[in-house]
Amino acid sequence: MSVPNSAQSTVQAERKAYYQRIAGLSMTPLWEVLHALVPAQPASPCQPALWRYAEVRPFLLESGQLITALEAERRVLILENPGMPGSSCTTHSLYAGLQLILPGEVAPAHRHTQTALRFVVEGLGAYTAVDGERTTMHPGDFIITPSWTWHDHGNPSDEPMVWLDGLDIPIVAFFDAGFMQRGGEQTQREARPQHDAEYRYGANLLPYEYEARSLNSPLFSYPYERSREALEHLRRNAAWHPSHGLKMQYVNPATGGYPMPTIAAFIQLLPQGFQGQTYRSTDATVFCCIEGRGVSRIGGKEFAWGPRDIFVVPSWLSVSHHPAQDCVLFSFSDRPAQKSLGLWREELIA
Repeated sequence: MSVPNSAQSTVQAERKAYYQRIAGLSMTPLWEVLHALVPAQPASPCQPALWRYAEVRPFLLESGQLITALEAERRVLILENPGMPGSSCTTHSLYAGLQLILPGEVAPAHRHTQTALRFVVEGLGAYTAVDGERTTMHPGDFIITPSWTWHDHGNPSDEPMVWLDGLDIPIVAFFDAGFMQRGGEQTQREARPQHDAEYRYGANLLPYEYEARSLNSPLFSYPYERSREALEHLRRNAAWHPSHGLKMQYVNPATGGYPMPTIAAFIQLLPQGFQGQTYRSTDATVFCCIEGRGVSRIGGKEFAWGPRDIFVVPSWLSVSHHPAQDCVLFSFSDRPAQKSLGLWREELIA
């Protein structure tokens, strides 16, 4: 039985008046927003996007003529998601940007509660220092800066250095838990020799009776040379995943878990001729191509990528990878946070 239009108008007017009265008590009706708050499946404003390095690089170098690394503190161009303009984020939960340090420059020491990763895109010879230990950066290296650790960057080489920054800035902001402190000096004093963490934690060994006091990896530098060698070895011996090819995750050697509590990082080999099965997952993921060329079909759109290009796959949007030649991809997402909350899921689509 249908309700007369006049009766419907009366009901709507009464509800509107009611909503106005309770608004004075800072209350609002759940039933008006329930479907948006509890959707049938993820409905993220994040959009698939691709940043071609050849197009981005000239603007990155131009920024080096406009502001120094010291003035900027961190001279970075944010890879802002086109679906969320003004948000300073790449996915709903993660930030990504390209950082430039020119020869002779230093990005001064500071620390913050946000966890960060660095993935080296271009250049050789710059360093990052974490709590008094430096590591020299090489293309393809994956480096972490755990929450609240002192870190600075410098470039004593004669060429520009560029790396991809990934941080959990939106997650920390959601919890209103962001703190930052600047160091008293631009560069940290050396507390340990280079490669100290590698020898202590990266050789299938741990210090005697070592107890992990943090969810962050005590090993903060993961050289690409070793990761690439592992992929090449496994190419001959491992089973290929129908969607991901040969995909490995970076780990905390002290726990076997993720290297950071909020961010997971992966490296995968996609051989020439591989036709990846379509899949989707709840963790929106940022990818960076290290080697090779290919196409990813994301939400029905094709994105062609090559070396140093960066692209993002939103949460629960279908994606498949199709390399034109042997390809290696680096990627990161908020999977550890989702898994710890029992939220993460992934499914293959026939």
